Amino acid sequence: MSLAKQIEEKLTTSFHPQFIDVQCESHLHNVPAGSEMHFRVVLVSEAFESIRKVQRHQKVYAVLADEMAGPIHALALHTYAPDEWEGDAPESPECQGGSKKG
Repeated sequence: MSLAKQIEEKLTTSFHPQFIDVQCESHLHNVPAGSEMHFRVVLVSEAFESIRKVQRHQKVYAVLADEMAGPIHALALHTYAPDEWEGDAPESPECQGGSKKG
């Protein structure tokens, strides 16, 4: 199973989201081909109602503690309560590291 799918399954089990999108963005970075290290997660859940963004991210990090300690190098989180969700989230910026730096 891909790491993206593993992340999606863990977050789905923990947060019962109304919407979830997990994308591996490693191909946009200066990493070996086929790497799974950089991810973008959009997560809409009632679990995020009435809590600040930092607390939301802490909850996600807690669920993904094993992955954060190992294969995940970067995790872009876009967390929303259902009443905040407008159907889209910001795109990740272009990589500025390594050989991709302009």
